[in-house]
This record gives sequence, C-alpha cells and structure tokens, in this order.
Amino acid sequence: MSTSESQNHAPLELRSFIDRVPAIAWSALPDGSLDFVNQRFRDYTGLSPDQLYGSEWKSAIHRDDVQQLETWWPTLRKSQETGTKEVRLRRFDGEYRRFQVAAAPVYDEQDNLIRWCGINTDIDELGFSEQKVHQERHDLTITDAIPIGILVLAPDGTTLYMNPLALDRLGVTLEDVKGKVHVERACHPDDRDRVLDERRNGLSKGVPFKLEARLRLNNGEYRWYLSQYNPLLDERGEIMRWYVTATDIDDRKRAEERLRQSEADLRTITDTIRQPIVVLAADGTTLYANRVALDFTGLTQEDVIDQGFFPRAYHPDDVERVRAERQERFLKGLPFDLEMRVLHSSRQYRWQLVQYNPLKDERNQIIRWYGTATDIDDQKKTEERLRNENLVLREEIDRSSMFEEIVGSSKPMREVLKHIDKVAPSDSTVLILGETGTGKELIARALHRRSKRANRAFIRVNCAAIPQSLIASELFGHEKGAFTGALQRRLGRFEAADGGTLFLDEIGDLPMETQIALLRVLQEKEFERVGSNHPVSVDVRLIAATNRDLPAAVAAGTFRQDLFYRLNVVPIDVPPLRERAEDIPLLVEYFVGRFAKEAGKNMRHIGRHTLEQLQSYHWPGNIRELQNVVERAIVLCENDTFVVDESWLKRDSADSPRSQDGLSALTDREVEMIEAALAESRGRISGPSGAAAKLGITAADPGIEDPAAGHR
Repeated sequence: MSTSESQNHAPLELRSFIDRVPAIAWSALPDGSLDFVNQRFRDYTGLSPDQLYGSEWKSAIHRDDVQQLETWWPTLRKSQETGTKEVRLRRFDGEYRRFQVAAAPVYDEQDNLIRWCGINTDIDELGFSEQKVHQERHDLTITDAIPIGILVLAPDGTTLYMNPLALDRLGVTLEDVKGKVHVERACHPDDRDRVLDERRNGLSKGVPFKLEARLRLNNGEYRWYLSQYNPLLDERGEIMRWYVTATDIDDRKRAEERLRQSEADLRTITDTIRQPIVVLAADGTTLYANRVALDFTGLTQEDVIDQGFFPRAYHPDDVERVRAERQERFLKGLPFDLEMRVLHSSRQYRWQLVQYNPLKDERNQIIRWYGTATDIDDQKKTEERLRNENLVLREEIDRSSMFEEIVGSSKPMREVLKHIDKVAPSDSTVLILGETGTGKELIARALHRRSKRANRAFIRVNCAAIPQSLIASELFGHEKGAFTGALQRRLGRFEAADGGTLFLDEIGDLPMETQIALLRVLQEKEFERVGSNHPVSVDVRLIAATNRDLPAAVAAGTFRQDLFYRLNVVPIDVPPLRERAEDIPLLVEYFVGRFAKEAGKNMRHIGRHTLEQLQSYHWPGNIRELQNVVERAIVLCENDTFVVDESWLKRDSADSPRSQDGLSALTDREVEMIEAALAESRGRISGPSGAAAKLGITAADPGIEDPAAGHR
C-alpha cells in the first residue's frame, strides 16, 4: 500500500484531530504499521513521510531502546489493551530526549479493532529535574563524610548548607548560618574588607575563584583557610548553587612567612656580595635581585619584580634560546648553567654564565631558584678571537696546499681543484675519470670533506676487488638465509653511508644485474636487501670513479647506458702525471718528507739530476708509481741526499706517452668489444650468429678458430 493510500484510509476526523494535538501523535493499523503521523512528529524527527510510514521510523529510536520497544509493541497489540513505554527519540539535530509512548486501541461498532492511536510525551525535563534533586541529596550525604569544610551557597552567596566538619570547626549550627553570609562574621578583622570585596567580585562573574582568609575557630584561634568557589549551572547556564571547599593552609602560610623573613635576612647578606644574585619563584618569575645585579643592568627592584629580566636585559638573539632552555631545565628540577649576553648599564652587552640552583622544602618540592651570574665576556672574546685566527690559518693552509694530500699547482690540477670547490657543496653525483694511480680516491675524499655531509660517513667500495657473486650483498646487504652462508642479517655499504657519501671505485667492473639495482637507488633513493622484498630508503651522495672508457663499454653492451647518464652528472677528469710534470718536484718533496719521517731518516737534499730524471719519465703508473719509487729510494738511501737509480726509470724509446696511452685505450676498447660479442653469441665464434660475424671479421682471417669445432 502506498503512503498516500495508507494516509487516505485514516478517518478524516481522526486525522484532523491528531494533526492538531500539541504533542507527537500517531495512528497505526491493527498489524502495528503506522498509517498516520502528525506534523509535530515529522518536524521533531526530520524524517520524510516515506521513512516514517515504512520501517525506517526505528532509526529515530535510541539504539539501546530498540530491542525493548520491539518486545513491548507486539505484546501490547496481542493484548489489545492500553499501554505505555519510555523510549529515547532522536531529534532532527541529533539530540536524544526521553519520551513516554502511550498507545490505545480503537474499536468499531462491532467491537473489532480497527487501529491504534498513540501520543509521545516529552518527559526529559521531568526526569532531569528529579534526577538533579536526587543527585543533590546524594551529594549532600557524601559531603558529610568528606574530611574538609564544605559549604553550599545560594546564587547570591548566602549559606544554604554547611557540612558537620565545617560547623564543628567554626562552633556554629546550621540554623546559625543558614541564609546568612557567615564569612563576614568569622573573618579576621584585618582581612574582612578585602575578602568581602573579592568574594562579591567573584560571585558576580559566575566563574570559579579562590580566596585566602584567616577564620576564627570555635576555640577563638584564627587560622588561614583557602576557600575555593565553584558554581553549579542549570541547562540554561544560570547559577543554581555555589559549592565551596575550605582547606586549612595555616601551616603553609606560616612557613611562607618564615621563608620571607629568612629571605629578608638573606637579601641583606646578598647585597654585600659582589656578584649578581637573583631569586626566582618555582615557576621562574623574579622575586628579588641583589644590589650588584641591579647596578649591572641599571634596573630597579620594582622593574625586575614586575617584568623580570626578560626580554629587555638580554640580547635579542639569546632571548628565545634562553627562555626555552631555562623552562626545560626548570621542569627537571636539577641545577643547571646557561650562557647569555646581558645588557650592561653602559648599554653594552656582556657575556654572563648564570648558574641556577633549586631550593626544596621538606616534601622535596621546589620553592625557590637561586641564580648567580659570573662575567665571562673576556673569556668569550678570547675564544672568538682564537676561532677567527684558526679560521684564517685554515684558509691560509687551504690556499697554499689546496687540499690535504692533493699536491700540485700546475694548470691542469688548478682546474680540477677549482671544479671540486664548485661541486663539493652540492649533492650531485660525481663521476671521476682518470688512469690508474692518478689519485681518484683523494678527489672523492676532498669532495666529501668540503660537502655538507663532512661530519657523516665516507664509505669506499672497490667494485673490482669483490667477487661478482658477492657484490650485491656487499652494497645492499642481505637477510638471514638469503643464500648459503648468510647466517644473519647484514647491512650493506649503502646503509652504512646513509646521510654521508659512498665512493664506488672501479665502477666499470660492476656486473649487469648490480648495475640495474644501482640505477634504482639513484632514481628512487631506495633498494632491497638480498633475500628481502621490503624497500629500504637511504640518503646517500654517490661518487663513482673508473679508469675504463665507459662510453666504449656502453657501445659494447657491458655497461648500461641509462646508468652511465645517471653517473655522468658532474664528470671530473683527473690528468695523468705526465701531463702535469711541473708538479713532480712538489710531489717528490712531499713524499720524501713523509717517508723519511716514517723511516727515521733526515733527508737534507734532493739531487737536481734526480728531479730532471723524474720529470722526463712518462710515469705509466702515475702518482702511485712515483710514490713507490720515492719510498724505495728512501729505504735504500745511505746518506742525506735523495737519489733514484736510473735503471728504475728505463723504457723503450718507441714507448712514448702518446702512443702508449693511445694503444692502451685502443686495446682496452677492443677487449671490451670482443668480450661483449662472445657473451652475446654464448661463446660461439664462427657462423652467422658467431662473435666473428658480429665483429665484422671473416672466417678467412688468420688466427680465427672456432674452439667448438675442434672439440666436438
């Protein structure tokens, strides 16, 4: 049956009556389904007619009452008698209110049940009032057992109730105080006017407040009490009652008085001490400063008590730091020191060391902080001067030698060092290129030491020195059980270098699968340990080095092109020693001094002929070879003159630096291309898919032989 059809079946007179009833009213068919609700019902719930006439009317019932209602309603229909039930109904704004649901059956002339009529009456206010009366009686019963004085006042402050403990202490009865302002009679004469003014002001504001006063007890003695006033509000926010608790604080007040007296004596003493002294409350507010502190800052006692020393007596750059550190240390309750710049009466800032010490009571609670200040301005200026001198000295050393062990002043080296200075502060990936022995690792260390990561780890990995089967584990680490022998989890070099610099030397020797993993680290800043599928994020600056021709390796297919581009962000080409011959005297002098000291020898002279020999040699092993030659000469030298045996430096006249260098590079490239072709053809040399065909070498070429053919 549709909503309109159900609604039309209700008698017009009944529907008109129900719609005018000033309450939530409804009617239902004999089977219990609603066929009409009045406008008040719809307005209250905010539900549509379709929702109310269907089964969704239950959504307006509090979920804790639904089960009870579903049990009560069928039972009532079965009995066909009038009945009532209390339920909570949700208002359109989401608030629940308590209603009494009254339902009565309606019969026709033949005494047949034709429908049910119901009215829902809001009883929330009635229940709330009864509950509050009951609660108030219950609260008064509880207050009689509480061992502190408790008073209940009317909104105007007159007494309604006083618990037995308060009556007994004051020596009065409830009839004596009821309807009166008893504090006016019990208060000490010296406190009365102040207390009445503060009380009147607090009551008028309608918010919690406190009063301290001396009250006369039943034995005639006056004792200090702390009275705390708290209002009880009704649902409209109007004050219904004031609840007051009175706590005896006489012992505390007397202790404070004794402390004030002792502090007065202490002030007399501290004023004679020629050191700034400040007394602070437990929360850090200033209570007192001795004469020396006032003279130093040019402030008065009233200035520091009203406003303290913050912020006007402190240097602007120190205010926030000192405020935060001091508050943090106050909470810990332990002695501490702070350094700060304080404005002197001469309008100059001077560094002070302030030492704070707490004073605690018998309950180990801090009641005072004492601060003593020591002038350390001269010491700080001396330290600053020394720092500046050291900085200048370091800059001078850097200008003269440029970098720690990178020795040289030739034009090629000046260009390299200038490049390092520009690149080091960034986090860009650097690719260091150069022949073996040119000092690529020294370049990498110089980049690290001049970067913002200088205080973090510098991790070096020689990719050529680690077996290919272990290189992934070495770089990225592995999980326990990842492979045979992996007995426990191991962190790799990337995790060890997190926040610092990772130097991958001989990167051209990385196997292809490791190149792929390295590319992922460079792109996504994360990797996975061997045997794990959980990514690990790292923040590492990568510096790579190689003596191989990487473009040739890319062309040969042994090095990934995309990885090469990722590494080649900032290339630095380290010149070979033969291209910087003018640096050889400096290098020789450096190595002679170092190895002579280690050997315990005193080398006074370096032969001129020896330097000429060394400068004319082409140094295929570069600086490493020069270092070895110098060390050998120092070990074998029998006097204080450094000389080198000419036989150590002999070479073929045809073996010129240029031809040697070109031949070496060509040979390396040919080897790489042959290795790549063999790998692609799976070791087969001849045939259409063999390595020879891929390299463009005919089968008739001498020396070409298919090893597979000879061993079938």
